[in-house]
Amino acid sequence: MNSLFLTTIINKNKQQQASVVAKPAAYDAVLLAVSLGLMLIGLIMVASSSVPVATRLTGNAFYFVLRHGVYLILALVIGAAVAQVKIKHWQTLGPWLLLGGLFLLMLVLVVGREVNGSKRWLNFGFFTIQVSELVKLFVVVYLAGYLVRFGEVLRTQIEGFLRPLFIMFLVTGFLLMEPDFGASAVIVVTVLAMMFLAGARLWQFIVLAMGVGGALALVALTQEYRLMRLKSFLDPWSDPYGNGYQLTQSLIAFGRGGLFGEGLGNSVQKLNYLPEAHTDFVLAILAEEFGFLGIIVIVGLFCVILYRALSIGNKALQAEQPFSGYMAYGFGFGLFVQAMVNLGVASGLLPTKGLTLPLVSYGGSSLIVSFLMVILLLRIDFETRQKKAKGAIDG
Repeated sequence: MNSLFLTTIINKNKQQQASVVAKPAAYDAVLLAVSLGLMLIGLIMVASSSVPVATRLTGNAFYFVLRHGVYLILALVIGAAVAQVKIKHWQTLGPWLLLGGLFLLMLVLVVGREVNGSKRWLNFGFFTIQVSELVKLFVVVYLAGYLVRFGEVLRTQIEGFLRPLFIMFLVTGFLLMEPDFGASAVIVVTVLAMMFLAGARLWQFIVLAMGVGGALALVALTQEYRLMRLKSFLDPWSDPYGNGYQLTQSLIAFGRGGLFGEGLGNSVQKLNYLPEAHTDFVLAILAEEFGFLGIIVIVGLFCVILYRALSIGNKALQAEQPFSGYMAYGFGFGLFVQAMVNLGVASGLLPTKGLTLPLVSYGGSSLIVSFLMVILLLRIDFETRQKKAKGAIDG
């Protein structure tokens, strides 16, 4: 009788443990919370920094913040839909997405809308798309699939190393024709980081770095506007009302912010002194209003995103899901590198280039694509945990 009672209790415990293990896997709550936190900070900063320029251009002080709110809602809705798509479908679509991205890059050069001397946007009437933002996503998806198919060739033969470089140079070539030097730099760093983590040899990167460095120097020196930007970057105060104007105004914002900042809404530079205050240079306004500590918070949040993305990628590789792992690496590096480049530009550490702060700056394409990268990271993590839970049950 006692033996039967004990057997019943043990069986119930096993069933309960199995049900706990079989429970649908969770997602990375930290990554989601940090990403939503950055989006909330972005909404606040766009509201703070865009009022003067919105009043001057449209007569409606809330024009840009209302549009940014719509972009946030669209990002959440599209993200919720994309979260339902299994990662294996992205692997199948990778080559087609790359071809589509190349087609859009060619199309934007022909019929794209020109703003401030750059053709980066396709106008569809009710909305516009910045093609370079989509291409960042497409390149990562394609390259992740390539690394799965030709990973061994990449690690053992020079041909496997050169193939993705051809794609990278083709994409960046179209981007430089727009021109979009910032997006090109982000894609180059992201591609190289993915290839390095996939096992490419170090000497290949050394040779490539020398070649890329020479090519970038050539690109910078062969166009007059890039050369002027480089000169203004090295000494912006030599022409503070000309080529160095935007950078000097940004540096003034950083200087006024000090350690603790002037307080939310108290920026002076946003009063039509600093161009693109709500887009490419929103970080300068944040520095002015929240000081050095505010910048540290932003950098810390993006470091968390990179750490969580690398962790998700490692777990996916351990679970024998290489496509998911490489894609997680690409999205993590893509978001982090773009954020650091934006910070470098705003603080004068890098030459001025049009590049938004992911999840924060005003801009529909940037915001939606950046959030899609986060959603795909969450989906990768979800599937990895599901597989691990299933393995635990089967074991």
